[in-house]
Amino acid sequence: MAFNWFRRPHNESADTPETPNQEETAAVEATETATTGPDTADLLAFAKAAYKNIQEKQQIETESSVAVEENPVTEEIGETEAVEETAPIEVDENIVEIPENVVSELETANLSFLERAAAEREAKQEKLIASAIETEIPETPITPTATEVEIPELVFDDGFKWSAKVLAAQGRKAEDISLEEITWLKKLRQGLDKTRRNILNQLKAIVGQGPLNQAAVNEIESLLLQADVGVEATDYIIAALQKKILAEVTPPEQAIAYLKEILRGMLDAPLQNPDKPSFAPEKDQLTIWLITGVNGAGKTTTIGKISHLAQKSGYKCLIGAADTFRAAAVEQVKVWGNRSGVEVIANPGKNTDPAAVVFDAIAAAQSRETELLLIDTAGRLQNKKNLMDELGKIRKIIGKKAPNARVESLLVLDSTLGQNGLRQAEVFSQAAQLSGVVLTKLDGTGKGGVAIAVVQQLGLPIRFIGAGEGIEDLRPFSSYEFVEALLSG
Repeated sequence: MAFNWFRRPHNESADTPETPNQEETAAVEATETATTGPDTADLLAFAKAAYKNIQEKQQIETESSVAVEENPVTEEIGETEAVEETAPIEVDENIVEIPENVVSELETANLSFLERAAAEREAKQEKLIASAIETEIPETPITPTATEVEIPELVFDDGFKWSAKVLAAQGRKAEDISLEEITWLKKLRQGLDKTRRNILNQLKAIVGQGPLNQAAVNEIESLLLQADVGVEATDYIIAALQKKILAEVTPPEQAIAYLKEILRGMLDAPLQNPDKPSFAPEKDQLTIWLITGVNGAGKTTTIGKISHLAQKSGYKCLIGAADTFRAAAVEQVKVWGNRSGVEVIANPGKNTDPAAVVFDAIAAAQSRETELLLIDTAGRLQNKKNLMDELGKIRKIIGKKAPNARVESLLVLDSTLGQNGLRQAEVFSQAAQLSGVVLTKLDGTGKGGVAIAVVQQLGLPIRFIGAGEGIEDLRPFSSYEFVEALLSG
């Protein structure tokens, strides 16, 4: 069964789970004894239980795949062995008899010395070939035993334990955790390493001086601005911290925990509207996502990664190559379509009308009962009015051709641009009716705080984040996991 990343279970409020979940974990791992409260021993037991369950799942999948491959191979070997038991014997007798007759005939024919020597050499060579065929033993495949089957990408290291801890804090059970989730969280933490080092080390130095006071709050304000959190978001965070220190003395550990709580609340704020439907695609219903952004932000790459994610999550996906203005854009998206196994609808002509491509893509999606249609729109600068107007034209085509489809418009932002990217987003949000943001290249920047700035200033939710160049390095956004990767030591 496909793991549905679009509807992956996680707790948006990030409340710490109750003790019953920890008791279930302790029951799975018999070697660990349960202790009171969610201490280090409990988390270690949870991580071990998750590791054991993933290992068992991988073992079963590997053995089943080996068993499926063995059956046809065994049948072929049986057939070849049967042939080799009968046919080579007849061939060997003929080959052995022929050189003996030839030799006797040569002896009686009174041939010359050179002719007789050549004939004898040929006879010897045929004898060697015959003996080689007789002694040849067919190779038999070596069936790997249970101990020889290796499980790739499964290492019980600090990254695994941290990832298991984050999932446990979201109320997940050890037996429900997948290797894909562990791998992604490790990549996310590694991708935010630059930002985390810049923020966390200084933050610990500030709050480590004692209870949080006004001087420490001022230093935190400077730290947030350096991380490109933005003035508006920083003002909000500082105001919340000041209320906290006025109300009570805040020890360092509680100060960091409270800061995480503030950030999670800010990132989740755009999702609190109960009138908005779920963002995830629905089964047996057409959903259209318009992907927009400036050239170089990673727009086409993001489309390829989302299509791969849709395929892995069990959705019928299609790509519409409507970026007809940029040279080689259609070819680029076709390459990503091949990599993800998703069909690309494109117009073979040059400088064709993007709206016409969208029309054809919708028709193809409806005939194929597609559930997610990704539209690659032209990369544009925020000051290009004609390209911005093209988005409105595409919206009209969708309204006429697929009036019942759910339409989302996602802006791809390059995280390395920091506040410059935020200014792009402000213009796009007015022209493109944006419903979310995709943050890319988080692994190459120390300005990961721009995620908070985007949410605070634009009121747009972050839908996906990318932390690597591989096809697996883009996943749906979780505020809890992002903040933990950003501020956990």
